[in-house]
Amino acid sequence: MKGRHFSMRTLTAIILVIAVVGIFGYALYDIQIVNEEYYKARNNADKIYTVSIEAARGEIVDRNGNSLVSNRQGNSIILDAAYFPTKSDNASRNAVIINLISLFEQNGEEYVNNLPLVLNGNSIEFTDDEDAVATMKSKDVFNLQSYATAQNCFDAMVDEYGLEEYDTETALKIGAIRYELTRLMFSIENPVTIANDVSSETVAAIKEDQKDYLGANVKAVAYREYTDSTIAPHILGTIRKINADEYSTLKDSGYNITDSIGESGIEAAMESELRGTPGEMTITIDKDGNVTEEITKNPVQGNTVVLTIDRDLQRLAQQKLEETCNSVSASDSAGAVVVEDVNSGEILAAASYPTYDINDYYSNYSSLASDKRNPLWNRFALGTYAPGSTFKPAMACAALEEGIINENTTFRCRGIFQYYDVTFHCLNNRAHGNENVKEALRDSCNIFFYNCADRLGISKMNEYASMFGLGEKTGVEINEAAGVLAGPASAQRYNRKWQMGDTIQSAIGQSDNLFTPLQLSNYCAAVANGGTRYEMHFVKSIINTSNGSIDETGASVAEELPISSNTFSIVQQGMRMVATTGAPASVFNKISTDVSCKTGTSQVIKNGEKVNNGFLITYAPYENPEISIASVIELAGSGTSTAEITSSIIDYYYSNNTDEKPAQQTGSLLD
Repeated sequence: MKGRHFSMRTLTAIILVIAVVGIFGYALYDIQIVNEEYYKARNNADKIYTVSIEAARGEIVDRNGNSLVSNRQGNSIILDAAYFPTKSDNASRNAVIINLISLFEQNGEEYVNNLPLVLNGNSIEFTDDEDAVATMKSKDVFNLQSYATAQNCFDAMVDEYGLEEYDTETALKIGAIRYELTRLMFSIENPVTIANDVSSETVAAIKEDQKDYLGANVKAVAYREYTDSTIAPHILGTIRKINADEYSTLKDSGYNITDSIGESGIEAAMESELRGTPGEMTITIDKDGNVTEEITKNPVQGNTVVLTIDRDLQRLAQQKLEETCNSVSASDSAGAVVVEDVNSGEILAAASYPTYDINDYYSNYSSLASDKRNPLWNRFALGTYAPGSTFKPAMACAALEEGIINENTTFRCRGIFQYYDVTFHCLNNRAHGNENVKEALRDSCNIFFYNCADRLGISKMNEYASMFGLGEKTGVEINEAAGVLAGPASAQRYNRKWQMGDTIQSAIGQSDNLFTPLQLSNYCAAVANGGTRYEMHFVKSIINTSNGSIDETGASVAEELPISSNTFSIVQQGMRMVATTGAPASVFNKISTDVSCKTGTSQVIKNGEKVNNGFLITYAPYENPEISIASVIELAGSGTSTAEITSSIIDYYYSNNTDEKPAQQTGSLLD
């Protein structure tokens, strides 16, 4: 029985061996006899690869063609897989990399290090970048469990890259570059940059010594350059390297894992226009290993984006905003100002303070991000504020249009307003006596508008506030906040019940009302132009790099307000009285342009104390308005404190926009 079983197993094994030999024999016969010519030709064929050539980003200019963002040519150092030692030859790869690191350190160059491991004393530790740590542990890199320690990761790196002969510090340096090659899927089709914007000494050394720096090459790169890197950083925005999630989404659109992409501001919003069209280089490797390169498709620079802002007006707005904030409190005050064309929605200037130098964003990000005054925060688009009495013109429009009041209706102000068991006060507890709507706007009489709110109700109040775009986005290309329009819905979000007393408070821009300076400027513009609310925009036109054609953005109407011209006339007259005989009259009477405005204050808690933010909305000229301005100064105490900013902007604007010097058309400016 045992012998028979043994014989069957032996027979089965012999059959399997014969079958395998037969299969290999047939394959060998097919290669050497039947398809000899095919395989010989294939073995001798050239290997061809296509490498993408990054296109320079398009330029960004102001409305007059003044350059804001352009490009300068510099040099980066890349590793090219067509010449670099193969992945299996760890020793040779590491030798080249250590030579490059020595050169970089000798010449003071920064080189790539995205490896999330650091040496702390004698211990290997993770950096704070949790996403980078997860990437390092992933199956595409070191294939470790999520619970792997920093030492586990280091050990895996040493084993993967053959770094056993190096001390820990050196192994981390070499490993950082090797890790970058792995992370960015290094290949002939995908060279990887290991040092940016290097000196001419480094370029010369690499070009002259191709043996020690085998596979390293110099790549001409267009780097972003700013005519004045302090102008409009919150508008222009920043660029950065594409991340893994973005790459997975955008790779089918022609993006490479090594590409840069707009991160914020106009750089992000206009990415598709600014990016340009990549070129192509064809690399051929023949059967003897000889490499030839040929540019088969030239890259095309991205289109030019023309902004609506005026460079010099923007600079002035920033300067005056900084001066005012620092005069209020050099350590705590902040603010924003927006200047808008009331007849198109074009933004002529928009400033946020504290601000930053955009060149420092890349080299000093950690410090900027941790600054308690938050200079990176865009207050004119993302900052939301209780608008205080700047809300009253909208209330006046609602009350007049709904027939609650007319031009001559008066309410008596005794300084207080008793609403059931709650007592509301007028501004500074003043008693204004009998006032009509124009006088109430001039004196910012709370009592008058409390009476209007009591008769209108919150639904009708918000209907008109929404017409003016308050509590909703303005349409600008960059990120902006929607804000909050006070009412039952906002109360529910804050887990409380809306009370009738909230309606009274809402009438003077308090309660839950939170609006951005962009919204306040656009609301003021709609009052000024008689009821047309435009979508606000920063992009005036796009100039096509390939053919020079110009695509104008043009004005886009968001809403035609169903409010009568008589109502607007009454409100405009009241706002004119604010400028001529109200609190800011001493400032506005000094300039030659007639303006209309409305001040506002809102109470906030700062360091445990009650303080006021100051607001001002203004349009000019009073007859045939052209521009609106909204400003907020945190901790200013009153809206009048912002009048100096506004008057300086108006004075500058009309000193530089006269009949003798008409504005040029975009096309002629950029020819």
